[in-house]
Amino acid sequence: MHIKPLYDRVVVRRVEAETTTKGGIVIPDKSAEKSPQADVLAIGDGTLLDNGEQRPLSVKVGDRVLLGQYAGNEITLDGETYLIVRETDILAVIEDVQEQEKAA
Repeated sequence: MHIKPLYDRVVVRRVEAETTTKGGIVIPDKSAEKSPQADVLAIGDGTLLDNGEQRPLSVKVGDRVLLGQYAGNEITLDGETYLIVRETDILAVIEDVQEQEKAA
C-alpha cells in the first residue's frame, strides 16, 4: 500500500529505540521511550501559502529526522506502524557527517 500525504504532511517510520544502555543494562519494552528519530517515507506537495502558491517541503524521502515525543498521528497499515506529522512537527534533519565528507 502506498500513502500519499497531503500538503505539508510527512509520513515517517520511527527508528527502533535502543534496548540496551551504554553500560549494558537492558531496558524492558514497557519502560523504553519512543525513539525521537524517524525515517521519511513520503511527503506532501508542500505548504499552501496565503497567496495560493505552494512552498515545497524542506525534507525529502529518505531523510532521517528528529521528532517531538508526542508529534503526529500514529496509524497502522498492513501491520506496519507509521506516523503522519506536519512539517512544523519535525525538529531537525539528521545529516550523516561521514557521507558529507565522502562527497566533498
